[in-house]
Amino acid sequence: MKLTSGLGSQLTVDLGALARNWNALDKVSQGALTAAVVKADAYGTGIEMAATALYAAGARFFFVATPDEGIAVRTALPSAHIFVLNGLYPGAANLYIRQNLMPVISSMDMLEEWLNKCVERNEAYPSAFHFDTGMNRLGFRLNEAVTVRERIARLSYAPQMVMSHLACADIPSHEKNRTQLALFGSVLNQFPGIPASLANSAGLMTGRDYHFQMVRPGIALYGGRAVVGRKNPMATVVTLHAPVLQVREARTGETVGYGASYSLSRDSRLAVIGHGYADGFLRALSGSNARPGAKVFVRGRLCPVIGKISMDQSIVDITELGPNVPKPGEGVEIFGPNVSLDEQADVAGTIGYELLTALKGRYTRNYVGNGYLPE
Repeated sequence: MKLTSGLGSQLTVDLGALARNWNALDKVSQGALTAAVVKADAYGTGIEMAATALYAAGARFFFVATPDEGIAVRTALPSAHIFVLNGLYPGAANLYIRQNLMPVISSMDMLEEWLNKCVERNEAYPSAFHFDTGMNRLGFRLNEAVTVRERIARLSYAPQMVMSHLACADIPSHEKNRTQLALFGSVLNQFPGIPASLANSAGLMTGRDYHFQMVRPGIALYGGRAVVGRKNPMATVVTLHAPVLQVREARTGETVGYGASYSLSRDSRLAVIGHGYADGFLRALSGSNARPGAKVFVRGRLCPVIGKISMDQSIVDITELGPNVPKPGEGVEIFGPNVSLDEQADVAGTIGYELLTALKGRYTRNYVGNGYLPE
């Protein structure tokens, strides 16, 4: 692949594929509103560009983690409905109100601060309530549901939504899913008539029982695998290419990379690529004689990464390409349509989320999109 612009690694984000993924999930969740989770810079794809494409596809509700992310979406999309998953930061209520951001309230302290601000301004500013049904992360405890209901009843306040989060939705048969569903139902009994949301990407794909009035897909929008053990049906959104810096010959018995963890068992041809752990290519993707590492796509073939990945460079064994040798400046695919994000994540012992959200820094970003590029 010839790199089209810039001199370093190149990240291509297909906004058209992002929009198609949202539309596909919206069809599955028919009967529920389909939101879009765009936290962590829209999973590394660029929050303003991704949110704009998702809005063009039909998304109107967005979830971010922090107020700063919410402000970025608000700047791009003045009429979007934006929930802040980390909740109400202490002393920040005026900021949320100015930017029309809805905190996902998860503690009595948050609730009191938000309600006090509503009383002070004599207006019922919208929010969501988050109840913990089994993650021990953010959320009201289940035994606080009655207290919360009684507190808001005194002010005639109602949240826009009551929500929780699934811990094991990526394994649909896991008993935890049914347990959380039942516990969430018990919470909703305290808030009759209030819209509810439980399903992330995997929950959305698991079954309609988890859909309620709104679903909140994240990783599936960006082409990542949401459910373990199933073929991933989502379109590839992100493709990452890194440039070849040098092609070199190496001899049997020579070692490759830091720590001499890889010794060559044959005369070999190696390509040094300008992409390392500073670029999000995790050191866990290194290859040694004891353990294979990542593979990258070079001139129509998957080739192994050998030796320890350095900060700025990695080494690829291209011997099997024979005379079909890449030239310096040519791009190799780190992940994309030919080697998937999740295949790389599996090698590293992690998840696609981590590789996507590590996409910051030294890239030329290219956006393509068949009508989804902002004018």
